[in-house]
Amino acid sequence: MENKEIVGLTTKEIVEKIATEKFNLNKMKLNHAVSPLENPQRLKEVRRTIARLNTELRKRELTSNK
Repeated sequence: MENKEIVGLTTKEIVEKIATEKFNLNKMKLNHAVSPLENPQRLKEVRRTIARLNTELRKRELTSNK
């Protein structure tokens, strides 16, 4: 998910997306511990997506407080 797509989401959608991505990341980590994933780079991509979502959420919080 790119930053352009994230900016277009509403705050509620971002919060929901963070929750689903965290759930998927935990599930993928567990599966990877049992048997190797086909594409282990996917873990890195999901972590970065979560970070991007959190960054946009924090940015919106800061701009709403001003």
